[in-house]
Amino acid sequence: MNNKLRVYSDITELIPGPDNPTPLVRLSKITSKRKRLIYLKLERYNPFGSVKDRIAYEMLKALNVKGKKVIEPSSGNTGIALVCIANALGIPVEIAVPKGIPEEKKVMLKLLGAEVREADDNLCPLFPNEGARGLVKAIIESPATKDSYVSPNQYENKLNVLAHYRTTGPEIWKQTQGRIKYFFAGFGTCGTITGVGRFLKEKNSKVKIIGVEPTSPQHKLPGMKRISGLAKELIPKILDMSVIDDVIEVSDENAYKMAIELARKEGILSGPTTGAILYAALNYNISDEGLIVVISPDDAFKYTSFYKEFLEIELKTQIIEYDLTEYVCPLSKIKASELINNMKNGETIKIILGDKDSLQSVAKELKERNLKFEFREEAKNRYTLTITK
Repeated sequence: MNNKLRVYSDITELIPGPDNPTPLVRLSKITSKRKRLIYLKLERYNPFGSVKDRIAYEMLKALNVKGKKVIEPSSGNTGIALVCIANALGIPVEIAVPKGIPEEKKVMLKLLGAEVREADDNLCPLFPNEGARGLVKAIIESPATKDSYVSPNQYENKLNVLAHYRTTGPEIWKQTQGRIKYFFAGFGTCGTITGVGRFLKEKNSKVKIIGVEPTSPQHKLPGMKRISGLAKELIPKILDMSVIDDVIEVSDENAYKMAIELARKEGILSGPTTGAILYAALNYNISDEGLIVVISPDDAFKYTSFYKEFLEIELKTQIIEYDLTEYVCPLSKIKASELINNMKNGETIKIILGDKDSLQSVAKELKERNLKFEFREEAKNRYTLTITK
């Protein structure tokens, strides 16, 4: 292996660690109005595309396979990482997934040669009987199949936590030179937030660890889990709530909108869970201006079908903007009147005007027509009217 020349003996040597970390990237445009120092930990740069590469390697190395087939429940990322590593090691794998995960993940697993078992559609099922976890539990415990299968069991495997304690946490501490004040991560198997949280708290007990969860168990954020309201026996056993300072919930809509904004403003293609975690970080009540690290579990490419739905909704509700700042009264009023006359019932448009005379004359006409409008002064000599017909 030669890290400097990026020459490796096999694919598993690309899995990150303190001397070979995933990137930490500062956000600028998306944080300009909020004045927050936020860095994204881009786990898409793991060799198999997600934060789960770290735990898959640790768990599979320690697993006593002995001719058995590996089986594991997954919303996709752990499954993909396990199959990639297992392929490199010559180990057969089956993955149980919820039917509701993106089709792209199922295709990826099949491309890798894994046998894919689909469970019910709920992405946040109740264990031990429901969903992919219930399916795997039944196979592992059934007298007919228990001698043929072995499972890493990421929800209870301490190596899930240890992988992040050994790598992700030290990477973040080293990359921020110990200046980190807040760490935001989602609840899923809870290995990331527990492992990183434990390491950072040991380094500095004042670091705040914030967990992010979906607003509802019926969500569309694969890989995330709603912890609040769950009975104790249903919460992943590896979660250590003693390192969690607060829990924030985020809706699907806010998560997807944030991820789309991240792509358009920063050029970072991430999955919707990144959108949820970043939304929480941007809207959290922070008392100081400390450095914030947000974990970004994966990229956008495995979620294009999910994004498509939100983009179609956006297209239907898109507000067209017309810049009339180059015109002065009365021409600005004439141009605005033409736009208003061409509006359809229920349509909303934005008209931007460049002087107060134009603003007053257009606003007067809107009132005479009994049209609803909102006014905002964006800057000197830049006035926006949002008009609904």
